[in-house]
Amino acid sequence: MGSVTTVGVLALQGDVREHLAALTACGVRAVPVRRASELDAVDALVLPGGESTTMSRLLETFELLEPVRARIAGGMPTYGSCAGMILLACQVLDGRPDQRQLGGLDVVVRRNAFGRQVDSFETDLNLAGVDGGPVHAVFIRAPWVESAGPDVEVLATVPRGPDAGAAEGRIVAVRQGMVLATAFHPELTGDGRVHRLFCDLVRGGDRPYSTVG
Repeated sequence: MGSVTTVGVLALQGDVREHLAALTACGVRAVPVRRASELDAVDALVLPGGESTTMSRLLETFELLEPVRARIAGGMPTYGSCAGMILLACQVLDGRPDQRQLGGLDVVVRRNAFGRQVDSFETDLNLAGVDGGPVHAVFIRAPWVESAGPDVEVLATVPRGPDAGAAEGRIVAVRQGMVLATAFHPELTGDGRVHRLFCDLVRGGDRPYSTVG
């Protein structure tokens, strides 16, 4: 891919500013993307946390749905956090009938899997590909992966713990080729390692990671 320096953040709704700051700290040029012309100018794209159904509608309104789909299908490095993971999945459980998917990940995700009644859940995760100890993960009305296809690398699952409940053992970080996704929000914790992992992928570090069992 050569030297890739420009990473876009889909700027229709969600944690746009936080992702832009985290990417800038990784040494890449981070720019918001709201138009097809802006999408054309980036080498990679981040789909932020937010509200997946709202983002789906706005992608159509801003005439970005098909252009983003085409770029992902063409191999553009893409990272989705929380709502972004939902948009990247091939199938969504408990989604809206009119919700549109971008594709890129052969996974089935369950929307709001951690439950609307609980605003957030936090835990420390061992994330394959990330050095320096566990990643503190914040889940806010987050999805989890119900099932993953054979070409999907499982990077993290929810560990056993007193607060894990039904989330214990669920898949919450995956990668398939040039597409990375997490059910949690690394942009909210100040830990830049997930963004660095993505930026390494963007720069051509497409080696397999050690898969989580």
